[in-house]
Amino acid sequence: MYSTSDFRKGLKVTFKDEPYVIVDFLHVKPGKGGAFVRTKIKNLLNGRVLDETFRSGEKLEEPDLEEKNVEYLYFDPKDGYVFMDKATYEQIHLTADQVGDNRFYLLENTELYLNFFRGQPIGLEFPTTVNLEVTRSDPGVRGDTATGANKPATLSTGLTVQVPLFINEGDVLKIDTRTGTYIERVKGK
Repeated sequence: MYSTSDFRKGLKVTFKDEPYVIVDFLHVKPGKGGAFVRTKIKNLLNGRVLDETFRSGEKLEEPDLEEKNVEYLYFDPKDGYVFMDKATYEQIHLTADQVGDNRFYLLENTELYLNFFRGQPIGLEFPTTVNLEVTRSDPGVRGDTATGANKPATLSTGLTVQVPLFINEGDVLKIDTRTGTYIERVKGK
């Protein structure tokens, strides 16, 4: 059981019999009445974000979550996305809807974590960054060197990001998986 004094960003809790993660919170002590905690919580099953208020000292249960270390193997149009549990070597299949936009960060043999709620897979946890190769990018225009000038680049997984003009096809880029943005060019391939 978690009390409101245990709240922190990233804490996973059960609310209304579903798993949630705390996105943001604020302890409030008004001049009159009891203290309370305002929170933004994200449903781990459907991604909805709720604004909830909890009385100080209120308790929430720890969710029945299991985290497995998995390796992404391949995509099959019939079977979906196929992962292998690193502990048992069991193959786990996820549909395109379950993977969603995370597909842009999946490279074969990538290790990540798969969360399960009551035995059902509910979400992938990626490393903070991934390295992806640029497959298509128009060359920068000579003389177009205004500060912060960017151009679109398509990466090996199909993700399109804005990159500086000096990025060329074949370059490997570090991409932030939380925001989907370019961080830097990786030196070695």
